[in-house]
Amino acid sequence: QVQLVESGGGLVQAGDSLRLSCVGSGQIFGFYVFGWFREVPGKEREFVGGIHWSGASPRYADSAKGRFTISSDNSKRTVYLHMNSLKPEDTAKYYCACRVGTHSSYPGHYNYWGQGTQVTVSS
Repeated sequence: QVQLVESGGGLVQAGDSLRLSCVGSGQIFGFYVFGWFREVPGKEREFVGGIHWSGASPRYADSAKGRFTISSDNSKRTVYLHMNSLKPEDTAKYYCACRVGTHSSYPGHYNYWGQGTQVTVSS
């Protein structure tokens, strides 16, 4: 069993930066893949990016490329989402998830989810 807890969300202004953290506990192995997703009311959960637990092979959605960076620190059992140049359209609840296997942008492929952290970007 794996538990994930996100933190780091908040209210920021357009152009600001935030770093979200996802701390994992339980049986997390090197072959796990982590994904960051975001969701706004009335819309489908959207893939932001993902990374292997080892820190290898980060992947990004087009909306995140060039502004967001995903990294991991195994010693802290933490995966990070660094967000720069935030825009009002980045406002959403951000979720961390993990799965066994390869990268996937489909939320249904992920077995474990955190409770989410809200990011609000004002203009």
